[in-house]
Parts: sequence; structure tokens; C-alpha cells
Amino acid sequence: MANTQEFDAELDTSGLYCPEPIMLMHNKVKDMHSGHVLKVIATDPATTRDIPKFCNFLGHELLVQKESGDTYLYFIRLG
Repeated sequence: MANTQEFDAELDTSGLYCPEPIMLMHNKVKDMHSGHVLKVIATDPATTRDIPKFCNFLGHELLVQKESGDTYLYFIRLG
């Protein structure tokens, strides 16, 4: 499946484990604006739990959550 989702910023957290991906996401969204889309690449399986909770807690919209092998891909629209 081709990835045609547009995004405004990308954050690659490959090789990092909880809580680092979420901490980096907090820092990244500070530099972004409401409505922007953040693409997150991760290899930590805990992100499948942590990123949806991050979005729900902070009012962001999780547009895409995909798993491909050992890589997890997320697209998040900032609230």
C-alpha cells in the first residue's frame, strides 16, 4: 500500500524505547501549529499503546497507525 498521507513534520524515533519517543513527540509538537500533521516512525512496540494515549490526552487526532514488520508508523493531526 502506497503511503500518500501528507505531513508537515517528521520524527524518527527508531531505536528508542519508552519513554523517549513520547518525550521527543512532546518537544516536536511545541514547534508546530494546530492542524499540522506529524509523521512519527518508531520501532518500540509500546508506541502502539503510548501514542494513542498521547493523542487522546492532548486532544490530537491519530489519523494513521500502521505496523510493517518491526516498524510502526503514525500520522497525527495536532489539535
